[in-house]
This record gives sequence, structure tokens and C-alpha cells, in this order.
Amino acid sequence: MKTNVVMNSIRKTTPPEVNKQVDLCVEICNRIYEIMEERGMKQRDLAKALGKTETEVSRWLSGTHNMTIATIAKIATILDDNIITTTRSNYRYSFPVESEGAIVAEDTAN
Repeated sequence: MKTNVVMNSIRKTTPPEVNKQVDLCVEICNRIYEIMEERGMKQRDLAKALGKTETEVSRWLSGTHNMTIATIAKIATILDDNIITTTRSNYRYSFPVESEGAIVAEDTAN
């Protein structure tokens, strides 16, 4: 695979957190495309299911758009796939019942 010299030059002058953000955006979009392909779904099908224009969804899936967690959750629901998975499993979350309080994370590693 050829290395894009211009892109590498830009990445060297960009803060690491911005490079990481771009990498994550591209990975998320690639995963969405992968799931859509598995389901035989086109971009226009996803746009219709989201109630968005195909142009807007195309922008989201370009890999340069900073999608919100809410948008990713909507897409994940439509595709019936988590899209993003976490690898750390030693936390147990307790969600508030009625109005008892905030979400608490308990470290179960110890």
C-alpha cells in the first residue's frame, strides 16, 4: 500500500489528539459501511431510515465529520449493531432507579 506523503506531512504537524480523532472517525465510518454491506444496505437506505438526506449521511460517513454519540446510537439502532465496542469489562455500572442519583461506576478489578 502506497503511503500518502502529503497526508503524512500534515499528520506530523497536527496535534496527536486530532490525529486520533480523525483515526477514530474513519474507523467508525468504515465499520458502518462494513455493517451496511453485510446487510445489503445502501447509503440512501440508511438516510431514509434516519429521516435524513443522502447528502447529509454522505457527509457523516466521509470520515471527516465528528459524529455525536447520539448519531452513532441512532445508526447502531437502525443497523442492529453496536458499531463501537469497548474492551474493558471490569466496570459495573449502576443506573439510577427513579430519581435516586447519578450513574456510578464501580471498579470490579480489585
